[in-house]
Amino acid sequence: MKQLMPFIIVIIFFVLIAVFILALYNYRLKKRIIDAGLLDETGLKFLQQISGFGTEAIKWAFILFTGGLGLVVLQFTPYSAENSPLPYGVEMMFIAAGFFSYYLFIRNHRRKQNR
Repeated sequence: MKQLMPFIIVIIFFVLIAVFILALYNYRLKKRIIDAGLLDETGLKFLQQISGFGTEAIKWAFILFTGGLGLVVLQFTPYSAENSPLPYGVEMMFIAAGFFSYYLFIRNHRRKQNR
């Protein structure tokens, strides 16, 4: 596990940089489209809908909460730290539960908006 940690940290570092760059370029693209004045009201509503305005923070709250909950559960779960894949599986299950709960939340939110 100790020899794997630097590799994981480097991967996480590059993923975070990539996410930041993508968010920056998405913002710049949307800003250029809006500034060009090529959109009417329906186009602006569509642009706001695809940008996930207001729901991005909720998504990260769900994911970080369930990820942290998985780490707390792992603290009380007995396993062999040297050779066991159990921590990875448990943490992935909790993060997947966070994504799934976010999906259900958004689906319910959109259903209420369409009524």
